[in-house]
Amino acid sequence: MKIVIAPDSFKESLSAAEVCRSIKKGILQRLPACEVVCVPMADGGEGTLDALVDATQGHRQTVSVMGPLPDMQVDAEFGMLGDGETAVIEMARASGIELLSNEQRDPRLTTSFGTGQLISAALDAGAKRLIVAIGGSATNDGGVGMMQALGVRFLDKYRYPIGHGGAQLSRIADIDMAGLDPRLAKVDVVAACDVDNPLVGVRGASAIFGPQKGATPEIVEQLDSALTCYASCIAEKLGCQVVNVPGSGAAGGMGAALLAFMQAELKPGITIVSETVSLPDQLQGADWVITGEGRVDGQTLGGKTPAGVAKLAQSMGIPTVALAGSLGDGCDALRQVGIVACFSVLSKPCSLAQALASGAENLTATAFQVAGMMVNLPHRE
Repeated sequence: MKIVIAPDSFKESLSAAEVCRSIKKGILQRLPACEVVCVPMADGGEGTLDALVDATQGHRQTVSVMGPLPDMQVDAEFGMLGDGETAVIEMARASGIELLSNEQRDPRLTTSFGTGQLISAALDAGAKRLIVAIGGSATNDGGVGMMQALGVRFLDKYRYPIGHGGAQLSRIADIDMAGLDPRLAKVDVVAACDVDNPLVGVRGASAIFGPQKGATPEIVEQLDSALTCYASCIAEKLGCQVVNVPGSGAAGGMGAALLAFMQAELKPGITIVSETVSLPDQLQGADWVITGEGRVDGQTLGGKTPAGVAKLAQSMGIPTVALAGSLGDGCDALRQVGIVACFSVLSKPCSLAQALASGAENLTATAFQVAGMMVNLPHRE
C-alpha cells in the first residue's frame, strides 16, 4: 500500500514537515511494510516559504524589519528559489499573527509595513519574480503598510500622510504614487492566497478574520467601513475595482493592495505549492492520501490545503482522510472534494495549551488508528 501524507502546518504547534513525520510514525507502527511519501504543503499561509524553498533547493535570507506593531522589530526571512530569480515573501514572517500575544492583537493598530520591507530586500537581492504568500496575517490594513514601505503615500484631506493600522484607512483621501519603487514595474508578482474572500461585506476581511485578530463586533464594523473607504479611493485614483475580487480580502485586504498597486495575479496558494512540489507526480500510484491542518471546517473549502490536496487526489481517484486539531461546522461539505473522513487528533478534553504541546504524539496516535482503518477498506473508489 502507498500512502501520501500532504498536510499543512498545525498553527502554533507543528510545521508541515513535523506533521508529516508524526503521521508517518503512526502509520509505520501499524503498517511497517507500507510505502509512505511525505509532501509538506502550504496554501499561502505559514509554511509556504519553507515548502517552496525546500522543494527547489533554494536559500533564505534574513532581514530586520518592522513587526506587526510599529514599535516592534523582528528578524524575518525571505526565500530565493532554486532558479535564483524568484523570491518568496511570506507575510506571516514580518506581519504575522503568531508574532503577537493575545493581548497585543488589535487590527486597528497592526501594520503590514514589514512585509513591504521584505519585498524591498528581495528586490535588492535581484529578484525578477515575486511570490507573496499572504496568509497568517495580524493585520487589517489593506496592505497599506506594505505599500508605504515601498514608497506610496496615503494622504488625508489635509494632505498629511496617514499613520499605521487598519483604523487609519478611513482617513485616506488621496494616493500619491510618485515614490513607488520603480523596480516593481519590472517584476512579475503572484499573490499566493489561502482564502478567496472579497475585501468587504459579510464575507470580507474584517467580518470573517477580524475577530481572530482581536476585533470586537464594533471594531469589525469600523474596519469594514475603513476598507470600504480605501477601496473607493483606489477606484477613484487608480481606476481599479478591488471590492468584490475573490482573494482581495486575504490577509486583511493585502490581496487588494497587490492587485491594485502591483497588478499581481491572485492565485490560490495551494495551486502554487502543488505545482512547485510536483504533488501530482507524488500521488501517482497512491492508495490513500492523508492531509490536515490545525482546524478543519466549512471554511476549508475556501482555498485551504486539505481541500486543495483532496481535489487533486479525487481527480486521480484517490480517497483522502483529513486530520485536524479541531473540527468545526461544515466538515460534511468536504466530501464533495474527496475527503471521505475527518478526524480530530484529540482523544480527551484538554486546554488549548495542552493540545498545542501534545500535537506530535496526538497525530501519531491518530495516524495509527487511521492506518488500521485503511488496511481493512478498499483502497480505490
